[in-house]
Amino acid sequence: MPFEFISSEVLLQGRAFKIRRDTLKTPDGRETKYEIIEHGGSVVIVPVDADGNILFVRQYRHAAGLDLLELPAGTRDGDEPFEECAAREIREETGMEAGKLEKVGDFYLAPGYSSEFMAVFLATELKPNPLPGDDDEFLQLEKIPLQEVDAMFARGDVPDAKSLAAWLLAKPFLEK
Repeated sequence: MPFEFISSEVLLQGRAFKIRRDTLKTPDGRETKYEIIEHGGSVVIVPVDADGNILFVRQYRHAAGLDLLELPAGTRDGDEPFEECAAREIREETGMEAGKLEKVGDFYLAPGYSSEFMAVFLATELKPNPLPGDDDEFLQLEKIPLQEVDAMFARGDVPDAKSLAAWLLAKPFLEK
């Protein structure tokens, strides 16, 4: 017997997501509640410049209380197609436009409590063409040589799950 949906209530409607509490009947007949972050989806981009550098951004993440090094990423605007979101976000976060965007995979960020689904793009043939960034983002661009990126992840220099997942999905495309 599968889980059976009983009801749902919205607890918070935020700027980027909604939090709801769902009541379900478990396969053994008990009733249980789940708090879910409802998110419209996002992208993470692995940008590679002409010199073989991977472009990362460093930004303050309040939940972690730290400036974190991450791959560029961002949230879709409504039902914006994932590829359009990636094209916009790379320009906002790195100031570079991708001549070529290739989808290399996708994943749920944290399916235990969130509906956020992320698409991963490899961005190449970069050229300057910035868009204004979000008002609350203060980003510092960092170029890391391709051959150093594996070691950075192995050392824990990039403690960001979406960046690690995106890197693992993009690597086989970079090795071709």
